[in-house]
Amino acid sequence: MSDAPSERPEQVPPKEPVFNAPWPAVLAAASILAPFILLLRMDGATVVSLALVPKDFWAGRWTGVVTMMFVHGGWVHALMNAAFALAFGAPVARLLGLNGRGGGIFCLFYLACGVLSGIGFAAIHPDSDAAVIGASGAVSGLMGAAARVMDTPGRVGPILGPRVISLGLGWLIVNLVMAVTGTLLSMGAGEIAWEAHLVGFVAGAILIGPFAAWAGNIPRGVNPH
Repeated sequence: MSDAPSERPEQVPPKEPVFNAPWPAVLAAASILAPFILLLRMDGATVVSLALVPKDFWAGRWTGVVTMMFVHGGWVHALMNAAFALAFGAPVARLLGLNGRGGGIFCLFYLACGVLSGIGFAAIHPDSDAAVIGASGAVSGLMGAAARVMDTPGRVGPILGPRVISLGLGWLIVNLVMAVTGTLLSMGAGEIAWEAHLVGFVAGAILIGPFAAWAGNIPRGVNPH
Protein backbone atom coordinates (compact mmCIF):
# COMPACT_ATOMS: atom_id res chain seq x y z
CA MET A 1 0.00 0.00 0.00
CA SER A 2 1.38 3.41 -0.91
CA ASP A 3 2.06 5.90 1.88
CA ALA A 4 1.37 8.85 -0.44
CA PRO A 5 -1.55 10.97 0.72
CA SER A 6 -4.71 10.45 -1.27
CA GLU A 7 -5.54 13.30 -3.57
CA ARG A 8 -8.79 15.11 -2.90
CA PRO A 9 -10.51 17.52 -5.23
CA GLU A 10 -10.14 21.12 -4.14
CA GLN A 11 -13.14 22.59 -2.41
CA VAL A 12 -14.47 25.38 -4.57
CA PRO A 13 -16.06 28.10 -2.44
CA PRO A 14 -19.63 28.89 -3.43
CA LYS A 15 -20.01 31.95 -5.57
CA GLU A 16 -21.53 34.97 -3.91
CA PRO A 17 -24.52 36.33 -5.82
CA VAL A 18 -23.80 39.54 -7.66
CA PHE A 19 -27.03 41.07 -6.41
CA ASN A 20 -28.14 39.96 -2.95
CA ALA A 21 -30.16 42.90 -1.62
CA PRO A 22 -33.01 41.77 0.66
CA TRP A 23 -36.38 41.75 -1.09
CA PRO A 24 -37.98 44.41 1.17
CA ALA A 25 -35.22 46.86 0.22
CA VAL A 26 -35.69 45.96 -3.46
CA LEU A 27 -39.42 46.56 -3.03
CA ALA A 28 -38.75 50.02 -1.57
CA ALA A 29 -36.54 50.88 -4.55
CA ALA A 30 -39.17 49.53 -6.97
CA SER A 31 -41.84 51.67 -5.30
CA ILE A 32 -39.77 54.67 -6.32
CA LEU A 33 -38.83 53.71 -9.86
CA ALA A 34 -42.03 52.00 -11.07
CA PRO A 35 -44.41 54.93 -10.34
CA PHE A 36 -41.87 57.37 -11.76
CA ILE A 37 -41.82 55.46 -15.06
CA LEU A 38 -45.62 55.26 -15.11
CA LEU A 39 -45.94 58.99 -14.48
CA LEU A 40 -43.45 60.05 -17.15
CA ARG A 41 -46.21 60.73 -19.67
CA MET A 42 -48.48 62.47 -17.18
CA ASP A 43 -48.91 66.22 -17.21
CA GLY A 44 -47.76 68.58 -14.46
CA ALA A 45 -51.25 68.85 -13.00
CA THR A 46 -51.28 65.12 -12.23
CA VAL A 47 -47.90 65.35 -10.49
CA VAL A 48 -49.04 68.30 -8.39
CA SER A 49 -52.24 66.47 -7.42
CA LEU A 50 -50.09 63.73 -5.87
CA ALA A 51 -47.68 66.09 -4.11
CA LEU A 52 -47.83 67.30 -0.53
CA VAL A 53 -49.00 70.90 -0.31
CA PRO A 54 -48.72 72.00 3.34
CA LYS A 55 -51.50 74.57 3.10
CA ASP A 56 -53.84 71.94 1.65
CA PHE A 57 -52.72 69.39 4.24
CA TRP A 58 -53.84 71.60 7.13
CA ALA A 59 -57.08 72.25 5.27
CA GLY A 60 -57.85 68.53 5.54
CA ARG A 61 -56.44 67.10 2.30
CA TRP A 62 -54.08 64.61 3.94
CA THR A 63 -53.37 62.12 1.17
CA GLY A 64 -50.35 64.07 -0.06
CA VAL A 65 -48.15 62.87 2.82
CA VAL A 66 -48.43 59.37 1.34
CA THR A 67 -48.72 59.93 -2.40
CA MET A 68 -45.74 62.33 -2.48
CA MET A 69 -43.46 59.33 -1.85
CA PHE A 70 -44.31 57.90 -5.26
CA VAL A 71 -43.65 61.06 -7.30
CA HIS A 72 -40.18 62.24 -8.35
CA GLY A 73 -38.93 65.20 -10.32
CA GLY A 74 -36.53 63.49 -12.72
CA TRP A 75 -34.37 60.44 -13.36
CA VAL A 76 -31.53 61.69 -11.13
CA HIS A 77 -33.89 62.25 -8.21
CA ALA A 78 -35.61 58.86 -8.62
CA LEU A 79 -32.39 56.88 -9.17
CA MET A 80 -30.63 58.45 -6.19
CA ASN A 81 -33.54 57.73 -3.87
CA ALA A 82 -33.80 54.16 -5.18
CA ALA A 83 -30.06 53.59 -4.67
CA PHE A 84 -30.19 54.95 -1.12
CA ALA A 85 -33.27 52.81 -0.38
CA LEU A 86 -31.32 49.71 -1.43
CA ALA A 87 -28.18 50.65 0.49
CA PHE A 88 -29.75 51.72 3.77
CA GLY A 89 -32.81 49.50 3.51
CA ALA A 90 -30.70 46.31 3.40
CA PRO A 91 -29.51 46.28 7.05
CA VAL A 92 -32.93 47.41 8.26
CA ALA A 93 -34.69 44.65 6.30
CA ARG A 94 -32.32 41.99 7.64
CA LEU A 95 -32.92 43.19 11.19
CA LEU A 96 -36.72 43.12 10.86
CA GLY A 97 -36.73 39.74 9.13
CA LEU A 98 -37.00 38.54 5.55
CA ASN A 99 -40.17 36.51 5.94
CA GLY A 100 -43.59 37.92 5.05
CA ARG A 101 -44.17 39.41 8.50
CA GLY A 102 -40.77 41.09 8.63
CA GLY A 103 -41.23 42.46 5.12
CA GLY A 104 -44.64 43.86 6.06
CA ILE A 105 -43.20 45.56 9.14
CA PHE A 106 -40.40 46.99 6.98
CA CYS A 107 -42.95 48.49 4.58
CA LEU A 108 -44.93 50.03 7.44
CA PHE A 109 -41.72 51.44 8.91
CA TYR A 110 -40.75 52.95 5.55
CA LEU A 111 -44.19 54.52 5.10
CA ALA A 112 -44.27 55.81 8.69
CA CYS A 113 -40.93 57.60 8.21
CA GLY A 114 -42.18 59.14 4.96
CA VAL A 115 -45.48 60.30 6.47
CA LEU A 116 -43.78 61.79 9.54
CA SER A 117 -41.26 63.61 7.35
CA GLY A 118 -44.11 65.13 5.35
CA ILE A 119 -46.03 66.15 8.46
CA GLY A 120 -42.84 67.63 9.88
CA PHE A 121 -42.33 69.74 6.77
CA ALA A 122 -45.98 70.85 6.81
CA ALA A 123 -45.63 71.86 10.46
CA ILE A 124 -42.54 73.95 9.68
CA HIS A 125 -44.19 75.61 6.65
CA PRO A 126 -47.92 75.54 7.43
CA ASP A 127 -48.84 78.32 4.97
CA SER A 128 -46.74 77.06 2.05
CA ASP A 129 -48.46 76.23 -1.22
CA ALA A 130 -45.33 74.61 -2.67
CA ALA A 131 -45.74 71.10 -4.11
CA VAL A 132 -43.41 68.76 -2.21
CA ILE A 133 -42.50 65.48 -3.91
CA GLY A 134 -40.21 62.51 -3.39
CA ALA A 135 -39.50 59.59 -1.07
CA SER A 136 -36.42 61.28 0.36
CA GLY A 137 -37.98 61.57 3.82
CA ALA A 138 -38.78 57.85 3.91
CA VAL A 139 -35.31 56.98 2.59
CA SER A 140 -33.77 59.25 5.22
CA GLY A 141 -35.70 57.23 7.79
CA LEU A 142 -33.98 54.09 6.50
CA MET A 143 -30.67 55.94 6.85
CA GLY A 144 -31.35 56.84 10.49
CA ALA A 145 -32.41 53.28 11.28
CA ALA A 146 -29.45 51.76 9.45
CA ALA A 147 -27.07 53.95 11.46
CA ARG A 148 -28.32 52.36 14.69
CA VAL A 149 -28.06 48.88 13.21
CA MET A 150 -24.54 49.47 11.83
CA ASP A 151 -23.30 50.48 15.28
CA THR A 152 -24.27 47.06 16.65
CA PRO A 153 -24.83 44.60 13.76
CA GLY A 154 -27.77 42.29 14.28
CA ARG A 155 -29.53 44.45 16.85
CA VAL A 156 -30.52 48.03 17.53
CA GLY A 157 -27.72 50.15 18.95
CA PRO A 158 -27.97 53.26 21.13
CA ILE A 159 -29.78 56.21 19.65
CA LEU A 160 -26.70 58.38 20.18
CA GLY A 161 -24.21 55.80 18.97
CA PRO A 162 -21.09 56.85 17.02
CA ARG A 163 -22.51 55.94 13.61
CA VAL A 164 -25.79 57.72 14.31
CA ILE A 165 -23.98 60.90 15.30
CA SER A 166 -21.47 60.85 12.41
CA LEU A 167 -24.02 59.97 9.74
CA GLY A 168 -26.53 62.41 11.22
CA LEU A 169 -24.04 65.28 11.19
CA GLY A 170 -22.99 64.44 7.64
CA TRP A 171 -26.62 64.37 6.50
CA LEU A 172 -27.26 67.68 8.27
CA ILE A 173 -24.37 69.33 6.43
CA VAL A 174 -25.51 67.92 3.07
CA ASN A 175 -29.01 69.25 3.61
CA LEU A 176 -27.82 72.67 4.76
CA VAL A 177 -25.82 72.87 1.53
CA MET A 178 -29.00 71.93 -0.38
CA ALA A 179 -30.88 74.66 1.47
CA VAL A 180 -28.32 77.25 0.36
CA THR A 181 -27.78 76.08 -3.22
CA GLY A 182 -31.38 75.15 -3.99
CA THR A 183 -33.06 71.80 -4.66
CA LEU A 184 -31.46 71.08 -7.99
CA LEU A 185 -32.77 67.52 -8.27
CA SER A 186 -36.41 68.47 -8.67
CA MET A 187 -35.94 69.22 -12.38
CA GLY A 188 -38.61 71.91 -12.05
CA ALA A 189 -41.42 69.45 -11.21
CA GLY A 190 -41.72 70.28 -7.53
CA GLU A 191 -39.86 71.11 -4.36
CA ILE A 192 -37.65 68.58 -2.58
CA ALA A 193 -37.89 69.68 1.04
CA TRP A 194 -34.56 69.34 2.85
CA GLU A 195 -36.27 69.78 6.21
CA ALA A 196 -38.26 66.62 5.53
CA HIS A 197 -34.99 64.73 5.07
CA LEU A 198 -33.86 65.67 8.57
CA VAL A 199 -37.23 64.88 10.13
CA GLY A 200 -37.19 61.51 8.36
CA PHE A 201 -33.70 60.68 9.67
CA VAL A 202 -34.70 61.44 13.25
CA ALA A 203 -37.97 59.52 12.86
CA GLY A 204 -36.12 56.47 11.54
CA ALA A 205 -33.53 56.55 14.31
CA ILE A 206 -36.29 56.68 16.95
CA LEU A 207 -38.84 54.31 15.41
CA ILE A 208 -36.48 51.45 14.57
CA GLY A 209 -36.45 50.45 18.25
CA PRO A 210 -40.18 49.80 18.66
CA PHE A 211 -40.49 48.41 15.12
CA ALA A 212 -37.66 45.94 15.77
CA ALA A 213 -39.34 44.94 19.04
CA TRP A 214 -42.58 44.42 17.10
CA ALA A 215 -40.70 42.19 14.68
CA GLY A 216 -39.33 40.19 17.63
CA ASN A 217 -35.69 41.00 16.97
CA ILE A 218 -34.80 42.72 20.25
CA PRO A 219 -32.93 40.45 22.68
CA ARG A 220 -34.28 40.32 26.21
CA GLY A 221 -32.86 42.94 28.49
CA VAL A 222 -31.98 45.30 25.66
CA ASN A 223 -33.64 48.69 25.71
CA PRO A 224 -34.77 49.43 22.12
CA HIS A 225 -34.87 53.16 22.73
